[in-house]
Amino acid sequence: MPTPYLENQVVSNKPYPRTTPFAQDLIALVPALRAFARALCRNDHDPDDLTQDTILRALANREKFQPGTNMKSWLFTIMKNLFYSGIKIRGREKPGAEDCVSSSPSVASTQDWSLQGCEVRDCIDKLPSEQREILILIGIQGFSYEEAASFRGCAVGTVKSRLNRARHQVLANLEMKTVSELLQEH
Repeated sequence: MPTPYLENQVVSNKPYPRTTPFAQDLIALVPALRAFARALCRNDHDPDDLTQDTILRALANREKFQPGTNMKSWLFTIMKNLFYSGIKIRGREKPGAEDCVSSSPSVASTQDWSLQGCEVRDCIDKLPSEQREILILIGIQGFSYEEAASFRGCAVGTVKSRLNRARHQVLANLEMKTVSELLQEH
């Protein structure tokens, strides 16, 4: 079944050797791509499709990558563009597929840490997209302020401001004042 991210797209059928520096760098970044995809997507099966489509798009356009530049930012940009294109495509499709009862687990998790993790994830999902992306890039992916600013195409001060607002909003939604308060609960 084709994914909505690359539906009706032609991808190069040329074989690609795994021994090139491009391929080695791409393979090394797959875990970071999967983590970013999980942060963008709000269900369990779309992140793998998005990661695979990003890799396919990168391989198909490998001649457009300029050696010496940041491959991680290039791949994340491809992923972000595929993700937003997928949102536009799904917006034109029939509603209901995302709300299918069969995709929900029948038994909820009983561990407190798991519930708290879900609460934090829900709070992050409620953030405006600019704040959510910055929080994910810096807080989860480990980007520096400068890398995140370059990736988003804005000033470092804007990144710091968005990150600060995102942190405060997540803590307010969790009814906590500090991150250490969140960590001390368990």
